[in-house]
Amino acid sequence: MAAVRPARLLAVACTLLIAGTALAHDVAPSDAAFVKQTAGPAFIPFAYLGAKHMVTGIDHVLFLVGVVFFLFKLRDVLLYVSMFAIGHSITLLAGVLLGTTVNAHIVDAIIGISVIYKGVENLGGFRRLGVTIDPRLAVLGFGLAHGLGLATKLLVLDPSRNGLLVNLIGFNVGVEIGQVLVLVLVVAVLNLWRQSPSFKTGALVANVALVLAGIALTAFQIKEYAAS
Repeated sequence: MAAVRPARLLAVACTLLIAGTALAHDVAPSDAAFVKQTAGPAFIPFAYLGAKHMVTGIDHVLFLVGVVFFLFKLRDVLLYVSMFAIGHSITLLAGVLLGTTVNAHIVDAIIGISVIYKGVENLGGFRRLGVTIDPRLAVLGFGLAHGLGLATKLLVLDPSRNGLLVNLIGFNVGVEIGQVLVLVLVVAVLNLWRQSPSFKTGALVANVALVLAGIALTAFQIKEYAAS
């Protein structure tokens, strides 16, 4: 039983997180009010909002867990995280500055699919099917989707054009800070777990949990889209 305990904990955590997904990923009312009322540069507050949104964005966190799950070298972690950062930075900045609007539920459903993708890839599902996908390009592509999701959340709040570029850069910097905070914790836990005999068995269960979490996220967003 001890052999799969870490994976069981992750599975339980995923279940609890998914149960609160609708609230966890939305912008808090107080934060939304701040964005709407702010006219002019406010770099630090927007950086805080970006970091907060990344850390509490369950779909973003689960995707990052999947990305680094089997990365054993620091340079590989930095490479894949950089690809993800480039992707979401492009669509976050361009989406808000150009006023590109996309249905939030569709974007979030795609983000849910990104979690499914990483779980299936980590389980060797694509390899068994004979499907070859460059994981670096996949992470970059899904990074674009994650950034578009962030842009959509901001555009809904109708931020002031006065100081928008400064505030947007601050928000993006905050997202990166939040991403680093999440990754430091995740990589530290994974490095400790990999030294345990439970890792091989637990990794299977953990990635199945990722797939199920991604399915739950995607299904929730599709249901919300249909209702709207």
